[in-house]
Amino acid sequence: MQNGERFKMKKFAADAGTLFNRAVQFTEEKLGSAEKTELDAHFENLLQRADKTKLWTERVLRQTEAVLQPNPNIRMEDFFYEKLDKKKRDRNNHQEQLGNVMIDAGNDYGPGTSYGNALVKSGQTQIQIGNAEREFTQATVNNFLQPLKSFLEGDMKTIQKEKKILEVKRLDLDASKNRLRKAKSTASQQQPNSTTNTLTLVEAEADLRVAQAEFDRQAEITKLLLEGVSSAHAHHLRCLNDFIEAQTTYYAQCLLYMQDLQRQLGSYNVGGGNTAPNTLGPGISNNFSTDPMIPSAPPMIQVIAATPNTEKKQARVLYDYDSADSSELSLLADELITVHRLPGLDPDWLMAERGPQKGKVPSTYLEVLE
Repeated sequence: MQNGERFKMKKFAADAGTLFNRAVQFTEEKLGSAEKTELDAHFENLLQRADKTKLWTERVLRQTEAVLQPNPNIRMEDFFYEKLDKKKRDRNNHQEQLGNVMIDAGNDYGPGTSYGNALVKSGQTQIQIGNAEREFTQATVNNFLQPLKSFLEGDMKTIQKEKKILEVKRLDLDASKNRLRKAKSTASQQQPNSTTNTLTLVEAEADLRVAQAEFDRQAEITKLLLEGVSSAHAHHLRCLNDFIEAQTTYYAQCLLYMQDLQRQLGSYNVGGGNTAPNTLGPGISNNFSTDPMIPSAPPMIQVIAATPNTEKKQARVLYDYDSADSSELSLLADELITVHRLPGLDPDWLMAERGPQKGKVPSTYLEVLE
């Protein structure tokens, strides 16, 4: 029992000494008073490429999730990686919700009226688009997001772990080199046949050989993992192609659905028979509906609605913002968006655009770039 305790104490003392030597070596390197083993240029390039891969894979993953679900309150990990994997359909997306509302409104107005019938047809198209969006989201999660996430949680975590071990082995190696230099310096200043000096030199040289072997072995392991990043890039390229193909299919479906809807709605004569000459300029219609369900708007209101928006500018988001309803746009800190003012909009708010997404946002959350 006593032997076991002595062994544990010796091991504890040895471990404590090793940690102390690493700390001393690290500090002296920072102060410039100790030499540091440098990796070759190829190894350094592999390390830099791995760091860039980690950084940009995380950003692409995060921003793709934001495209699929702009609302950060809903955009939770289980939304993408549990609910979608299980293909739960208990939550209608915004297009499907809009479609259901339009159909309910059209049925309430009366599907026999022009407006009611148009609403029902529009609602059915919105539901088709919602279904296409759901399929696009599912394909993107399975073929793009999941592989990127698996890479970060698997290969990249392993690389980061082995890099840390390599740094520890490098500190041990340099500490051993430093001890050997000190032993040689001490031996040169004392009697050349000193038994103590000889033993110290032998021990220091043995420690250095062990440290060098462990460092070389760990460097080889880390290098092999870093070179595997090329294969990860090739895999991510295939995943990106799958994502672009899913996007292309989704937008093509949306275009077909909307063109078909336009053809159906084109059968309605919205302007009735009282079509007056267009005196308001190109692109601005002064035709008014004769359908009792569609109230006519005064010409002046139509002119105002067609007035171009004020100058659009870029803005940087200062803080995350969660939209309160569908008229607002959720924001993520540090992203760049396009903003402009609209007549009649509260001066504390701006209209914002992020690709196809639009909505009002509070100006206090933005830094408008000149």
